[in-house]
Amino acid sequence: MQHRKIVVVLKGYPRLSETFIAQELLGLERAGFDLILVALRRPTDAKRHPVHDEIKAPVHYLPEYLHDEPLRVLRSLFAYLPRPGFWRALGSLAADIPRDFTRNRARRFGQALVLAAEWPEDAGWLHAHFVHTPASVTRYASQLRSLPWSCSAHAKDIWTSADWDLAGKLSSARWTVTCTKTGFDRLNKLANGNSSVHLSYHGLDLHRFGSFGEARKQHDGSEPGGPVVVLSVGRAVEKKGYDTLLEALALLPGDLAWRFEHIGDGEELERLKALAQKLGLDDRVSWKGALAQEQVLEHYRCADIFALACRITANGDRDGLPNVLVEAASQRLACVSTDVSGVPELISPDETGLLVPTDSPIALAQALERLIRDPVLRARLGDAAERHVRGNFDHMASIGQLKELFEREWRAAD
Repeated sequence: MQHRKIVVVLKGYPRLSETFIAQELLGLERAGFDLILVALRRPTDAKRHPVHDEIKAPVHYLPEYLHDEPLRVLRSLFAYLPRPGFWRALGSLAADIPRDFTRNRARRFGQALVLAAEWPEDAGWLHAHFVHTPASVTRYASQLRSLPWSCSAHAKDIWTSADWDLAGKLSSARWTVTCTKTGFDRLNKLANGNSSVHLSYHGLDLHRFGSFGEARKQHDGSEPGGPVVVLSVGRAVEKKGYDTLLEALALLPGDLAWRFEHIGDGEELERLKALAQKLGLDDRVSWKGALAQEQVLEHYRCADIFALACRITANGDRDGLPNVLVEAASQRLACVSTDVSGVPELISPDETGLLVPTDSPIALAQALERLIRDPVLRARLGDAAERHVRGNFDHMASIGQLKELFEREWRAAD
């Protein structure tokens, strides 16, 4: 059916840090949906995950900045000026501008004009990934084209957007899904009965992250030749709390044998390397940079502990439920993280992992030392974490939920 063709609006594509989006796109394709991907910016990562190559959907890029492609923007403007949808969308922009008097707001309207003017043939639905800038473009484009839209909200987008902006988008969208209970509670309150909000853990492709059957080494930090490997995967950005993690590592007893490995890039990487050197950790820390998914999986299987010191930043930015925690748990890796946002929805203290308060190097160091010294505890927590993930975080449950939401709309339209 032609109305099964969905235009999916993304901030950037492909992105190494957003595997959960890629696996969802592939799952929807395999469920029979015809997707067209539209990104607000071109990729900045040098590598790709294998899942990106399996997605068949064509990718179109909007002008990242309107002045980069002025003729394309003007052509779209003149194409839409005579249409009723233009004035409807312009009315929304006029209402938004006084509350968000920025170039960014005008840029999203211009990108929506280009999307509407270059609309893919037979597409009948818009879906935004992230409720901040991609949803702004999607909402304006839906008004320009007189088409329904829906949204997947995640973490930063929920917590750094203004209440008025979220409420307006929630009332405009046919439905919204989000991947943590904390995010759901915020959106559901702002929706105030005017829109449908659903909790949908995006989960993990458990075929890509098959069970790890080998026994891990029983290192306890007492042998310099057999250090316990602490791994973390994530972008070097403020909300990941890597400065706190490095400070915690520096507090570990000097005679304890451990090694820390970090996978990921990010704007704070050089600052963190300098901090590691200042703390005297240089000879125990390895910075691996961005790696493809199959390489990350191998590191999960070779490590002994997974650590992530998530925090809430001053502007409200935070993780939802970091997918890397779910990935690590799927490989029987003992995890230690913080009690922020959706993390406690995966980790139950002393049952499926360890939780500590945010921004507390001392508490994190104590948890790390406990795990380093006790391989039996690591094995117990890792086993329980894997069972929890395989029982509750299969991404096919989320795909099935999205499939039903889309098909319910189309059954109503037929």
